[in-house]
Amino acid sequence: MTVTTKLDVAELLDKARAKTGLTDFGDDWFREPLDVLVRGLNTEAALSPLGFELTKHRLTALLSDRLRLRELQRVDPSVLDVDVRVAAEICGLPRTGSTLLHRLLSASPQVTSTLSWEVAYPLPFPGESPEAEKRKHRARERMQVFAQLSPDFGDLHTVVWDGPEEDVLLLDRTFVSMSFDSFYWVPSYGDWLRSADQRPAYRELREWLQVLQWQNPGRSQPWVLKSPHHLTAVDTVLDEFPTCKIVMTHRSPVNAVPSYASMVRAMTSQYSDNADPVLIGRYWSRRFAKTLQDFTSARAARPDRFVDVRFADTVGKPVEVARQVLDQLGLPAGPADDAAFEAYLDRNRTERHGSHSYTPEDFGLAEDQLRRDFAFYSEVYL
Repeated sequence: MTVTTKLDVAELLDKARAKTGLTDFGDDWFREPLDVLVRGLNTEAALSPLGFELTKHRLTALLSDRLRLRELQRVDPSVLDVDVRVAAEICGLPRTGSTLLHRLLSASPQVTSTLSWEVAYPLPFPGESPEAEKRKHRARERMQVFAQLSPDFGDLHTVVWDGPEEDVLLLDRTFVSMSFDSFYWVPSYGDWLRSADQRPAYRELREWLQVLQWQNPGRSQPWVLKSPHHLTAVDTVLDEFPTCKIVMTHRSPVNAVPSYASMVRAMTSQYSDNADPVLIGRYWSRRFAKTLQDFTSARAARPDRFVDVRFADTVGKPVEVARQVLDQLGLPAGPADDAAFEAYLDRNRTERHGSHSYTPEDFGLAEDQLRRDFAFYSEVYL
């Protein structure tokens, strides 16, 4: 069953203003991606009644954070002077070992990373102490609700409320984010995203990183960030963060594409009763083929800004790979890094890990066709 009620951008803006008591959204460049997204949600996503309510609440919260960000910058302009240094954006197709590598590198005392609770709630709540106990409590509750809505998701991707998480969740507040066509069936939005100028979004990503550092002045290490979203804007990432290298994780798309389609189906099913696995599989296969073609061109233009890591190495010799990556980021690993890596791996073994079964055919795909479609990539990087 789907709803006939439509999301309305003007209503969402008004709800955010009423919720916060604020009116200044800043530059209205974000209206185009928001309009494209809402149009796709209304015409393509087939939201269930629960999905509609969850989505309306989520979009209102994201808009409210935009208002609160501008108010913080107005009240304390020093936040805009915080120096942000990004050492690395870990990219790669989803399901290529990027999460393991990110969490392993994030254990190093030489770097910092975005944490799950703070990408969910990046701005201090009124009256909250520097320990952010209110936001952490809310993040734990939110994760419990998410687990109830999608009980199989933990078998696909282990989430820890206080562990490293993708910075793309900060980009959600710009409405320029791969999150949206991963959680919803909105192919028109995905098409728009691939051709959009993402520079304003990445300038705002820097502002969100400034906010996180401003809340903890001792947090001066360079950032190691991660999201496959950044493959849609490689040149923009390198331009906006001149100290950043792209750490590209490589795995055969024959494995990675169906695996991500399985994850997307689990996520989309939270919001719609009509998550079509065949449409999802074929969409993401086309999407990733174009993304990797663009990546290949960007890498050829600036090869010194890229670090290549293969999935089998990340899984088979994770500490060695982490040391090698740090070295290539100009942060040579020492005993403290080694101890942190081993401690993380010990902890990681105790976290929940499930398994899920699927075949490419479950998503309208075939191994032979995937090999042909991605031969241009596999022959070079695998």
